[in-house]
Amino acid sequence: MSSRHYVDRLFDPDPQKVLQGVIDMKNAVIGNNKQKANLIVLGAVPRLLYLLQQESSSTELKTECAVVLGSLAMGTENNVKSLLDCHIIPALLQGLLSPDLKFIEACLRCLRTVFTSPVTPEELLYTDATVIPHLMALLSRSRYTQEYICQIFSHCCKGPDHQTILFNHGAVQNIAHLLTSLSYKVRMQALKCFSVLAFENPQVSMTLVNVLVDGELLPQIFVKMLQRDKPIEMQLTSAKCLTYMCRAGAIRTDDNCIVLKTLPCLVRMCSKERLLEERVEGAETLAYLIEPDVELQRIASITDHLIAMLADYFKYPSSVSAITDIKRLDHDLKHAHELRQAAFKLYASLGANDEDIRKKIIETENMMDRIVTGLSESSVKVRLAAVRCLHSLSRSVQQLRTSFQDHAVWKPLMKVLQNAPDEILVVASSMLCNLLLEFSPSKEPILESGAVELLCGLTQSENPALRVNGIWALMNMAFQAEQKIKADILRSLSTEQLFRLLSDSDLNVLMKTLGLLRNLLSTRPHIDKIMSTHGKQIMQAVTLILEGEHNIEVKEQTLCILANIADGTTAKELIMTNDDILQKIKYYMGHSHVKLQLAAMFCISNLIWNEEEGSQERQDKLRDMGIVDILHKLSQSPDSNLCDKAKTALQQYLA
Repeated sequence: MSSRHYVDRLFDPDPQKVLQGVIDMKNAVIGNNKQKANLIVLGAVPRLLYLLQQESSSTELKTECAVVLGSLAMGTENNVKSLLDCHIIPALLQGLLSPDLKFIEACLRCLRTVFTSPVTPEELLYTDATVIPHLMALLSRSRYTQEYICQIFSHCCKGPDHQTILFNHGAVQNIAHLLTSLSYKVRMQALKCFSVLAFENPQVSMTLVNVLVDGELLPQIFVKMLQRDKPIEMQLTSAKCLTYMCRAGAIRTDDNCIVLKTLPCLVRMCSKERLLEERVEGAETLAYLIEPDVELQRIASITDHLIAMLADYFKYPSSVSAITDIKRLDHDLKHAHELRQAAFKLYASLGANDEDIRKKIIETENMMDRIVTGLSESSVKVRLAAVRCLHSLSRSVQQLRTSFQDHAVWKPLMKVLQNAPDEILVVASSMLCNLLLEFSPSKEPILESGAVELLCGLTQSENPALRVNGIWALMNMAFQAEQKIKADILRSLSTEQLFRLLSDSDLNVLMKTLGLLRNLLSTRPHIDKIMSTHGKQIMQAVTLILEGEHNIEVKEQTLCILANIADGTTAKELIMTNDDILQKIKYYMGHSHVKLQLAAMFCISNLIWNEEEGSQERQDKLRDMGIVDILHKLSQSPDSNLCDKAKTALQQYLA
């Protein structure tokens, strides 16, 4: 029978023939995507929705219409788009107000299919505020309403706003008792609901810890559900619930349910016996669980040879059990990049704090080569995970000197920095900061490969994290560097940009820029050279900052820069001839904060030091300003450090 004929029958004046037509259509479309597409093109959807909403339609007809629509939604994403364009969601939600349970279940099943499609906006569930409370009320009607509604919630709960809406409508109380349902599907969907509700949500997580179901606390129920004899999907999802509750601060990281149950369960999921999806989810959840806690990182690193087990993520995309299944092998090869991404994420978490773990990771067969290869993969997600992994390992001085050098990691890193999306740039530039530390042998070659221009470019980014990293890396680069490098930095950055950064709204940018300036102005010949070309502007900037509304740390850094300038041979004069600056130094010597007093003292000590030319005139001028009186007062200070510095300074006057 032609598709056209099926559609025509929906318009028959005899309701009995219409019903038969819908039933025949249902049987014709099951598992037949071509037939589904044809019927949609021929306009079956608006007619089915009309019949579904028509007062005069029998309940049986309405129910069959909902079943056919659900079947059409099971097809391709384009089918779902066509259904959404015909406003299927409001029609089905309206159907939930019917007294007939079978019809309600058919509507819910269809809604479940539509909402679980990636093309359906979650927001459509929340547009009408009466929908969520009504769904909560329907939870008690049957195991099917429970299964479908929980599935709709877990798919449509994206982010804190949705979590709050569901939480405020009693999701926790309404769903908790479903964890002991006789139906596995209901238990499973309820569990999934709790994992999305608890994710990064302290309010929900703190509530869950104290919920009782049949006299048992929820965490205990979750622990039972992650035992080895339970289906893998259930083990994984309950491990996620406990992980999210732990990360949200509701369960301590040293709690037995985390250390002895959740962590080992997630490590088991990483074994090559497990399917690709399970290994990916297991590794990513474990990475998230241990990320902030060094003790959990240590425990994980010695559980079931995890570090070696992750090396298999690069070699065997298919699980041992799937080797005989050709379709599965094909699928796994296409998704192998997800495994690599998950392994990089977990290595990054494992190596976040502990030197020995980093060493173990790097000594795993070809690990550095694998990470370096990951930096140039086509998938942005894999590149990001590889950069994060390297960044984590680059926190180790030992590794920066050895493995990072042997593998010339800076080369691919510089390539990654050329035109990457912001999220990769932030991590890659942060790692470059580590590679540019004074003791890192990579420093020289990086400079030769055009890093200065690249980093100066980052300081102009809209993204504050990139500005911070750009300036931080330049600060590390300038540390104990030779004059040529410092000149390169100043030339590339330009004084205009330097001063723009000194008035940046982001405190971190300001602090790192002051750090850069302090590193540029170190060692006498360099100080004199830079101050001879940029002195006027630098003194202006220093004045502005000392006059501005800044915190103690900013002022202290600025006074330290002045102390460096005061250490120059010719640069000193720029301070001595600037009465405004001298008055400021005097003011900070009497400040209530010891750190600022000390920093101001350094300036004075450098100006009055005896062995240097012109020290007599400088001492006289400062005495006339009342500096000596302040030094006498400070030599009585209860702070021993300040008191010593003041006495040393006074001796310069006596010598």
